[in-house]
Amino acid sequence: MTNFLRKYRPFVSAGIEEAIVYRANFLLFALGNTLGAFVTYFLWKAVFQSSTNSSLSGFTFPEMVLYIFLSFFTGILTSSDGSSSVGDEVKDGSIAMRILKPISFTANYFYEEIGSKLIDVGVLAVPLFGGILIYQIVGTGTPVLNLGNLLLYFFSATVAYLINFYFNICFSFTAFFFRNLWGSNVLKNALVIFMSGSLVPLAFFPPVLQNVLKVLPFSSLLYTPVMLYLGKYSMQQTISVLLLQIFWLIFFIFLAKIIWHFAIKHLSIQGG
Repeated sequence: MTNFLRKYRPFVSAGIEEAIVYRANFLLFALGNTLGAFVTYFLWKAVFQSSTNSSLSGFTFPEMVLYIFLSFFTGILTSSDGSSSVGDEVKDGSIAMRILKPISFTANYFYEEIGSKLIDVGVLAVPLFGGILIYQIVGTGTPVLNLGNLLLYFFSATVAYLINFYFNICFSFTAFFFRNLWGSNVLKNALVIFMSGSLVPLAFFPPVLQNVLKVLPFSSLLYTPVMLYLGKYSMQQTISVLLLQIFWLIFFIFLAKIIWHFAIKHLSIQGG
């Protein structure tokens, strides 16, 4: 355990220092996402006000408000920037320095990202998640705060982050073949946002498309944790979605190992 901490603690510290140094970048990121959450809130408010039904696709307006801001918070918890980082380092040649280090290539990125995420979540958790809890307690028509659902949410969100991390690592390894991931990374992010239920809950999609999206790994990144928090799943459905999350996590861990085995043979340093 001591050797483990000695080996990886510097990378966690580096991630923390990077997050602290680039404070303006973090604040602008948080501000942009917060504004996006409020724009989404007013959009759904207009949708519900124009509807004659008190609920849409199983969501009341207070539940939709919780879904919107929980999605924003969950997006911060589960976000991973591995694909951009690896792509940039392959392009400028600095990837060589990471490969030369006597530790796991994937673990190198993972612990750096953990460091920066501690700052991100630490700064936003109290005001944002605290506001969600207050709204749930004092708001009328909101689901009753349930400790079991809260624990399920954080467990599911943790697994969701790991899925997202390894998915992005798998995607990032394509930089060893294509050299530049900027365009494909933008496309990938847009598709993930759409298919994870970040913009529109999957319950609003047509049944056939909904069933397909729920099986794909992207629903596990955001939709599953939020729906668990809202108590929208039965016991059987809860077990099913958690097992699906674990399956995708194991799948991407092994896929990352397989792709790395082939990708490292195609690496050519362009910069440096």
